[in-house]
Amino acid sequence: MKKHLSQIVFFIGCLAGQSAFAASCQQGDKTHIWISPRLVKPGEPVNVMAVSSAEPVTELTLTLPNGEKQLLKGLVNEGLPWHLSAQIGKLGKGRYQLEVKNKDKILACREVFNGDNGAEKSSAWNENYEAFYSAWIEQLFDSPVSENLSFPSLEPVLRNPERNFLHNYLGLNEDKGFPATPDCADFPYFLRSYFAWKNGLPFSFRACNRGSAQKTPSCNAATIRTDFVKNAAPLAKFKALTHTMMDVVHSGNGRTGFGSDETDFYPVALKRELLWPGTIYADPYGHVLMLTKWVPQTANSAGILFAVDAQPDNSIARKRFWEGTFLFANVASAGPGFKAFRPIANSRSLFSNGELANYSTEQEYLSPEDFYAQIYKLINPKGLDAKQAYEATLTALVEQLETRVQSVENGVAYFYKGGRTIEMPKGAAIFETVGAWEDFATPSRDMRLLIAINVLLKFPEKMLHYPELFNLTAQSAQQMKAQIEQLHEKLIHEKKIQYLRSNGKPWQLSVADILARKSAFEMSYNPNDCVEVRWGAKAGTEEYASCKRHAPSGQLKQMAAVREWFREAKRPSR
Repeated sequence: MKKHLSQIVFFIGCLAGQSAFAASCQQGDKTHIWISPRLVKPGEPVNVMAVSSAEPVTELTLTLPNGEKQLLKGLVNEGLPWHLSAQIGKLGKGRYQLEVKNKDKILACREVFNGDNGAEKSSAWNENYEAFYSAWIEQLFDSPVSENLSFPSLEPVLRNPERNFLHNYLGLNEDKGFPATPDCADFPYFLRSYFAWKNGLPFSFRACNRGSAQKTPSCNAATIRTDFVKNAAPLAKFKALTHTMMDVVHSGNGRTGFGSDETDFYPVALKRELLWPGTIYADPYGHVLMLTKWVPQTANSAGILFAVDAQPDNSIARKRFWEGTFLFANVASAGPGFKAFRPIANSRSLFSNGELANYSTEQEYLSPEDFYAQIYKLINPKGLDAKQAYEATLTALVEQLETRVQSVENGVAYFYKGGRTIEMPKGAAIFETVGAWEDFATPSRDMRLLIAINVLLKFPEKMLHYPELFNLTAQSAQQMKAQIEQLHEKLIHEKKIQYLRSNGKPWQLSVADILARKSAFEMSYNPNDCVEVRWGAKAGTEEYASCKRHAPSGQLKQMAAVREWFREAKRPSR
């Protein structure tokens, strides 16, 4: 939750010759003040971010060379890590001091001046850098709860100085025309390497296999790159590293086993103080999301845990935690769940599991039902209001449908630009391949949609199985179940999405329509089909009449042969 700080400018009455500067201006042990850009130019604004992993930050003060103090107007985040962002309009001659406080307690201080403010003393990842990374991720993807946040790629996010605190940090105009189109598996690596580049930190990644039906992926020794350490690296050096890295990493990197030390990510305990923005979520089938924000529960609204993900078409969208997006299953082929980047110990190695205070195999032993119940308790520690929880589940499904609208439209655009019939992979390769099928087909997304539909339909039963989540007794849960079923019948007709038919005309579908077409989504992922088919329209209807393009008969036979995967909403083993 963000709060505006009012801007106050006031003078300190000092005796002549007496300095208003702090006697000892030093960064705190667990609180740090960051500025951007590193090279401050006269007359240009300076962005400030104070970040603490220990306690709230409530006030940021600028002391001018003449002793005048200004309380900077900014935005405060009230969750781990705590952070406050503000901007200084411009600096004049001389040295200034920044102080951040928690009420009257000074947490950190630093000087700032026109010119090169220099790199940080440490060129290794530490708790302050991890907290800064987390706060940076949150700011990148922050937006009002009611907004459906999405982007065609990562590029407009990183090129936006209002979102990206590190925009042009090196003073090399390095973000202009910056290429940033990672897909699902590349996404967290790209952001981590970008942050390392801007801050002069090392970066690591591994080559891993994809595992098998009975074995989790395994990885080679880490490649540790120090290209950015000590000197400000130009864009060309960053581009070269990311091209190498993105050719190596894939979905198997996140699905590694819980007990392995040879991984890029390690599993963490399910505790609010450990699940910071920047933590990834690796699902058992290869999809990866990144946490971006915790929205606290209030008396009038349920809490929310937000994440973002990238799709094969490079689009980026914000999602909320729920069973329809964060898939969890106990399978031998994956170690799914929440994981953090494994810290780099030195230029030759990374820390092992035994050296990590936050390492935990807790998630390995949870059933899906218990896993979801535990996370919901973290998101809503005071318990859920059943009606609010149902409406949040319905909202999450609608968000998923709206994101799918864009994915289907991307496939339509491919054909409008002269694209030819897309070849369909064989068997389980429909979920993991490259090329046009990966970019425009939606088998994974439609599998998740079917799972999401099941979650919504089973919501009343969930209250009976976990009444304590909703502050209900077994008896009151039965009564509430009937009320939720009535609410469901009402809202599914009110909530709607819209897509463009093949003739360019809009067509609305209610959630009730989508639920009635559930079986059609078992065969809706082929981009060679017209948009009407991909939204489940029936032949002979007005909606279907504009359909002109169909998948080849051979592909339809292939789809029919594997339809059971979608009917059962279970990905096949590798």
